[in-house]
Amino acid sequence: MNALPKEDMSSTFIEHSFIINNFVVMTGKQIKDSLCRVLGEGVQYQWPENDNKILIPDASIICNTRDRKSVSLTGIPRMVMEVLSDSTESYDRQEKMEIYRKAGVSEYWIVDWRKKQVEIYLNDGREDGTTYFYLYKMVTEENKNELQLVMFPNLKTDFDELFFL
Repeated sequence: MNALPKEDMSSTFIEHSFIINNFVVMTGKQIKDSLCRVLGEGVQYQWPENDNKILIPDASIICNTRDRKSVSLTGIPRMVMEVLSDSTESYDRQEKMEIYRKAGVSEYWIVDWRKKQVEIYLNDGREDGTTYFYLYKMVTEENKNELQLVMFPNLKTDFDELFFL
């Protein structure tokens, strides 16, 4: 197979896109004067760790946009966000998370608009050189003031702005 399975987006709710757009606008206006860029859905990545198959995250922050192969970015984003949908939840939590870990993504957000929560995972290394994601923090309405990009501590994030539907 040449590409990862296409997600069935026909059952995706508009809330999925609202969350992605809210994140891109919220962080994009703060990061615009740096070398990094926040990118929304539709941006393709291609990595050797994924047999050069195309992968399309919902949102990402990358600081090396010059690394390209045709229309795909080959650099590793520092942060990736996936917004869960009924049809993609298993894929986002398992296969995509494993690909991001292998590629070296430092921070991975899983956003569930249905539960109004953000799971923040960080990529860490073991003594044997392997890496793993661990749940750094779960942010909900109760601790919404703790929503923060770990890899970009100077960027302000707002829980209510992220979940503004």
